[in-house]
Amino acid sequence: MGKYILPGLGLIVALVTIFGALAWVLRRRRHHPHHHGYSLLALFLALASVDASPAFHQITELVKSQSRDGDPDFVAYYKEPSKRIANPKLNLVYIYGESLERTYFDNDAFPDLTPDLGALKNEGLDFSHTMQLPGTDYTIAGMVASQCGIPLFAPFEGNASASMSTFFPQNICLGDILKNSGYENYFVQGANLRFAGKDVFLKSHGFDHLYGSEELKTTVADPSYRNDWGFYDDTVLDETWKKFEELSRAGKRFSLFALTVDTHHPDGFVSRSCKRKSYDVDGKNNKSFSAVTCSQEHIAALVEKIKSSPWFKNTVIVVSSDHLAMKNSAWDQLNKQDRSNLFFVLRGDQPQQEVIATKRNSMDNGATVLDILGGDNFIGLGRSTLSGQSLSEVFLNMKDKILAWKPDIIRLWNFPKEMKDFTVDRDKNTIAFSGSSFRLPLLVRVSEGRVEPLPESEYSAPLRYQLADFAPRDNFVWVDRCYKMGQLWSQPLALSTDWCVSQGQLGGEQTVQHVDKAQWKGKTAFNDTVIDTARYQHNIDMLKVSDNDIRYKADSFIFNVAGAPEEVKQFSGISRPESWGAGPTRSWATR
Repeated sequence: MGKYILPGLGLIVALVTIFGALAWVLRRRRHHPHHHGYSLLALFLALASVDASPAFHQITELVKSQSRDGDPDFVAYYKEPSKRIANPKLNLVYIYGESLERTYFDNDAFPDLTPDLGALKNEGLDFSHTMQLPGTDYTIAGMVASQCGIPLFAPFEGNASASMSTFFPQNICLGDILKNSGYENYFVQGANLRFAGKDVFLKSHGFDHLYGSEELKTTVADPSYRNDWGFYDDTVLDETWKKFEELSRAGKRFSLFALTVDTHHPDGFVSRSCKRKSYDVDGKNNKSFSAVTCSQEHIAALVEKIKSSPWFKNTVIVVSSDHLAMKNSAWDQLNKQDRSNLFFVLRGDQPQQEVIATKRNSMDNGATVLDILGGDNFIGLGRSTLSGQSLSEVFLNMKDKILAWKPDIIRLWNFPKEMKDFTVDRDKNTIAFSGSSFRLPLLVRVSEGRVEPLPESEYSAPLRYQLADFAPRDNFVWVDRCYKMGQLWSQPLALSTDWCVSQGQLGGEQTVQHVDKAQWKGKTAFNDTVIDTARYQHNIDMLKVSDNDIRYKADSFIFNVAGAPEEVKQFSGISRPESWGAGPTRSWATR
């Protein structure tokens, strides 16, 4: 509180001076005719007294510092930690609870919602005021914030990071430090690792062992027991315990990160092994609260098993939300409360029980963990709450400050601003240009001083649908299977499943080139042609044709090419091969 005393005294002095001067002027006016001089004198005294106030000067400087576009003070506050811990002694278990914010743990607001995990929270270091900042408000962004000490601002849409082959390549993050210090880093989740580029982020920053829905299906007891996102939390946390036990028995130095999914919006999922399967609000079952009360039971069970093990004395357990809950069926109830993220720590080596109400944010999480493990007490914009000062305390409005730093954070990607020469690697399924590499397939919008990659995954629209949203003059480079673009602009390639490169403008000219070498080199060539509105509309219409309406010249179905032979009027029941090798099924057709 000491830092507020001087500004407060200054403000009091200013107010006393103002009211004293105004009272004197008013008394004078009772005995003298109106004179403009008195009004001007009163105004001068008020302005002078405020200008003399320490509070005025501090607030003025604070406002100035947060109103610049790309603040020059970013370099003063962004701190790169040492790349290793000098003498690591503790293993780390870090559990991200999907949307499992601390608000759910308010027993007055939500009685008996989180009894199991709430009891464990009360046994450790409970950081009760962890705010959410811009760029930290969805899963991959929350992970980046907590491990790298920066928000996820990028020169492209957030989930397009799935197309990248590296992720914030210049930054030193928690995983990098752990790996350099001799840790083996593991990550376990129930969903697909490729979604939003979590696999790219983790591999770029020290994680060599990743387990998602594809990797776990060969090890879990029941591969068919899944929800819409992947494996249920009970399955994922059972696998996490098995890995903890295996690594501990082997005497490894390790970190083990896990991410749950059952509390994902809009309603969440309730696993079959829960004892607590429902939670009522106003006499009615609420799905999101039910998912929370179930998931916290599973997280608590894992924590209890680790605590009861002989290896806990060498272990630090962290339980954290990845971000605040998004709009779910508990939204109205949550917004009635003072919301904050969950972050608590249980130390096997040094048990501590304390509620730490210091104002902080999720970028401070990784720095706090690093501090506990014996490393530096800062990562990026994050500071350890145990031995440092959060920037949320330093700046009056940290949200505005983060947004002012956005250009500086984007520059950390060292992202290309132009695309001239490029290389398609047929074996690695990548395209590289200007020092950056991306996964295939990929659509790129190229404009003056800006390159925007648009990926394709099971969670985004096919690239041809994304291309259909381009303006007539937008320059594009599209690298995909030949038949997808050949059916539009190169009939000889209309049935080829090789890689091809198309580029041009939808309202102008388009070219299609076959990638016929393992290392295929190309150049962008965007001609400044006259835009043909009719051609543009035709291209849009063709790009939007559904797979089942596409027709090609062939005597029979080609199961790995979209569409059907020209003679087929309609068909159904076709299942085409997926990237992980699922084969086609039977179909019927009418001719």
